[in-house]
Formats: sequence, structure tokens, C-alpha cells
Amino acid sequence: MPEDSIWFGKTVTVAELRWYNQSPVLFLQDISDRTAAESLIKAILLMDADADELPTEPDAWYDHQLVGLKVLRDGAEVGVVTAVEHFPAQDLLVIKTGDKDVMVPFVKAIVPSVDLKAGTLVVTPPTGLFEEVLPELATPEPASPAEETESADTVAGESSTEDAE
Repeated sequence: MPEDSIWFGKTVTVAELRWYNQSPVLFLQDISDRTAAESLIKAILLMDADADELPTEPDAWYDHQLVGLKVLRDGAEVGVVTAVEHFPAQDLLVIKTGDKDVMVPFVKAIVPSVDLKAGTLVVTPPTGLFEEVLPELATPEPASPAEETESADTVAGESSTEDAE
């Protein structure tokens, strides 16, 4: 809120939360008329929460608990969580790695563990998710049987040419 707002530096208390047309609507204590409610349009509301408090659901975290965690892949640090983006299908972790951001689906198959005390989370991403950003993590693709045969023919051909000379 700008300093000239009547709400600057003041505290409000949520009396009730209701959903209308898939949107949350807050009812605040001591805000009983439309004029008072309209004075809060575009207000940024900050809430007090215990930083160490975990959600009551298993495997659930607040965004502020995830941001700043070191991201480990195969025991090596690959980046740091800088944001959590919420989308209808799933949440995405934004991981700063080098000078790039990588968006990682926040699902158990790709993020199997989060350790708030250690300040880390482990990722097991599919091939290609980090390799573009960090080529040293790329594993070489195994040669196809056709390539192996072609390579063996070339070597055999070179050997027979050398034998002929």
C-alpha cells in the first residue's frame, strides 16, 4: 500500500473465506460496507505464518519453504529453487542453474524427496531436462546395432586395405 493509503501499516483479520465462481473472496473483520471494502482494492495483503510450520498434508510445503533449496541430481548440486509456479495440471519448480532457469514438474516421480532441514531436494528428471543447460550431465546415447555393424565393416575394410598394400 502506498504511504498515503488509509490502510498503510494497518492490520486486518480474515473473518471468513468463501469461493464465488472459482475465485476466493475474503471477508475481513471491521470491514462491513462497500466503501471500506473498495478502499482495499489492489491492496497487497501479507500474512503472518510460522516459517517452520509445515502444511498438515503429507508431502506438502509452502512456496517459501522450497525457494532457496539446493537441487541435487545424482548427488551433485545442479541449481537452486528460485520460484514455484502454480498451474492447473501441476506445480513447476523454477530452478536456477548457471545463467538459465529450468522448469521442473513438481511431481513425486521427478522430485522424490524434499529435505527442509538439509536445505535440499532431489530431482530425477528425464534425460534432456538439464542437459541443454548443463551439457556435462548428458550421457552418451548407446550406438544402435546398425551403427555398430557399419563401424565394424569400416574397420574390417581398413584392415583389409592395409593388408593388401
